[in-house]
Amino acid sequence: SFTVDVPRSLGASAVVLRIAKDGCDCKDIPLGFISSERGNDTYATKIKTDELCGNEGCGLFYYEILFLRGADTLFTSTHNFVDFTLKNYSDGKFLLLIHKRDFKTPEWFCGKTMYHIFVDRFCCGKGSTEARDDVIINGDWDNGVMQYVEHHGEPLANNMFFGGNLWGVAEKLPYLESLGVGVIYLSPIFKAYSNHKYDTGNYFEIDGMFGGNEAFEHLIKTAAKHGIRIILDGVFNHTGDDSLYFDKYGKYGGVGAYSSPASKYRNWFSFRSYPDDYEDWWGIKILPKLDHTNEECRSFFTGEDGVCESYVKQGIGGWRLDVADELSDVFLDELRASVKDASAGEAVIIGEVWENAAEKIAYSKRRRYLQGDQLDSVMNYPLRNGILAFLLDKDASALADTLKCLYASYPKCVCDCLMNIVGTHDTERILTLLGDGGADACELPNSVLAHKHLDESSRAHAIKLQKLAAAIQFTVFGVPSVFYGDEAGLEGYGDPFCRHTFPWGRENGELLGHYRRLGEIRKTEPLFADGEFEILAADGELIAYRRYNDGESITVIVNASDSAAEFPIKRHATDLISGRGYSGFVPPLTAVILK
Repeated sequence: SFTVDVPRSLGASAVVLRIAKDGCDCKDIPLGFISSERGNDTYATKIKTDELCGNEGCGLFYYEILFLRGADTLFTSTHNFVDFTLKNYSDGKFLLLIHKRDFKTPEWFCGKTMYHIFVDRFCCGKGSTEARDDVIINGDWDNGVMQYVEHHGEPLANNMFFGGNLWGVAEKLPYLESLGVGVIYLSPIFKAYSNHKYDTGNYFEIDGMFGGNEAFEHLIKTAAKHGIRIILDGVFNHTGDDSLYFDKYGKYGGVGAYSSPASKYRNWFSFRSYPDDYEDWWGIKILPKLDHTNEECRSFFTGEDGVCESYVKQGIGGWRLDVADELSDVFLDELRASVKDASAGEAVIIGEVWENAAEKIAYSKRRRYLQGDQLDSVMNYPLRNGILAFLLDKDASALADTLKCLYASYPKCVCDCLMNIVGTHDTERILTLLGDGGADACELPNSVLAHKHLDESSRAHAIKLQKLAAAIQFTVFGVPSVFYGDEAGLEGYGDPFCRHTFPWGRENGELLGHYRRLGEIRKTEPLFADGEFEILAADGELIAYRRYNDGESITVIVNASDSAAEFPIKRHATDLISGRGYSGFVPPLTAVILK
């Protein structure tokens, strides 16, 4: 249903909806006159989505409203799919994503707080682990310098380990529970050569250095007792060259595609010239790319008793899919069907997508991630970019536009379970960025970045800004995902320096207390699970928005300036963070959550 209120002073004689399915011709639909009141004329029309979408039952559409004024026509123009101006030419259409009628996302996930753990750097737990003679063990947990290359872009062995394991994650569950964490997202844990494990060696074996299958089963069971579910990192686009499936070095007995032309895995990979010239991921030779056009390869992951289904049946809460843009539509369709069937629809599927996923084009093809057949959620990198624009560039409108764009683009059930990030294993630490904006990091050699820290003044200011970033991350629509150690004040530049060990016993108390309070608020205020969202104001260094339903409302105001900001509201309210009554003024560098 489309309803348009038109000021009579505009002089419109007719109103037309011009809509087109992505890649198709436009269709003009006149709106009928409904009524006139107080100088406004109301026009409306109803559209059957089945007629728009055809047999597919879903699709991506773009539309604009035309106001006909004799020989003159005005067009709506929008830059964020919500706000608009009128122009005398077509420019800036609204987006409409129609999803399948039965599309829903797991309700248990909404309202949770997620915690992202890079396993080797989180905690050395007490439990049996495998010893390897092909790795470097750095025994200095607190001050050890991680492995790095001299110049950006050079290959890195990534075979230095600090000893974090799944036993340690289980031991720290009470700590995570104190943060309000309800979901743990683990970096890859399958057997692999590297410390990051994105070079999978065997999908059906938990890495022995992390404690193996025994530690994994223990973690799943123990986490459940704390009301915490585990999400695994699914690296399904490529394997490691040192893997059961490729076996470049013969460690698996010569059974892989590289080591044996007769291997059952031979057609899982694409060789331009056998065996040394093969398709890999982005030119990284240690990551041979899987060929998902091969049905047997695809079924290994998405079929009955495949990787995805098997771990769901073992009790995981879902999957985060690495480089989702590289995974084909067929692969994602089959993966969703398998995972949802195995979990009665309860397992969550999150894709690594860095842009607006509703209209993402990857490899010249429009993707249909959020139309009901593939993903439940995506990593919310646009939100991260918007928060940085607000806090570093003092541009609240950029953050507001991002939030409006996403909320208008995505189905409501997707908005409620977006993975809201401010930092990951692929980005600089949020505290470092807020302290120096990443200044000169690209020009500095790794030998400097490995030891570089914020000065005392910059760090103190960055902590204040990070508290604002966290307040936004926890209160806009979606699920906040805290990268391990952010709440403790870890610093670090890009990979590998964003992967320092957790500073147990040296946490920043101010940040830690703030994150604990935000986690408690999310657990006790249902509006943050599925409440509606509305921007109230966005100007320079202040943004205000509310979460609401039919019965209640919570207002969030974030003041990123060095001066107090006045923002009156029409009711008495208490700040849920500080517990104090609201005076109508927000102190400098402060966020308030008003109820």
